[in-house]
Amino acid sequence: MLRMNVKAVGIDRETLLPVVILTDEREESYVPLVIGPAEANAIAVVLENVETSRPLTHDLLLSTVLALGATVDRIVITDLTDDVYYAEVCLVQQGRTLRIDARPSDAIALALRAGAPIFVDEKIAPYAMAIPGEDDPEMEQFRSFLKDLSPDDFRKGN
Repeated sequence: MLRMNVKAVGIDRETLLPVVILTDEREESYVPLVIGPAEANAIAVVLENVETSRPLTHDLLLSTVLALGATVDRIVITDLTDDVYYAEVCLVQQGRTLRIDARPSDAIALALRAGAPIFVDEKIAPYAMAIPGEDDPEMEQFRSFLKDLSPDDFRKGN
């Protein structure tokens, strides 16, 4: 499994669809995921440290998991079929691991709230990840792009 970090969430300027960008730990490769507007908001709230007066759905889910004596161990993007990503949330309860099917966007929103790691299964990495080669002239441009990327870069009207 490849550990990933959430780099940004926002609106893709070309498609005007919400997207979340995951990068590997060295920011040498990335996975862009098209997501729904509600999930984009749920992820952005955590990334931007926005306080809400009432719990959002993913906050409720985390509270429920914790109230049942479980913890969010990790989330894994497990598969890619017909351009659709699949994920699972791995919970640990009383030493037992429970795997729960989830949309990647919901799993990511939950992982961010729980402080749990995010992984991409190695079997889908060649299809899901953009991985420039070491001698690739685009590598430096890509690293520069990721270094300066912020959620504001995806907002409409920029």
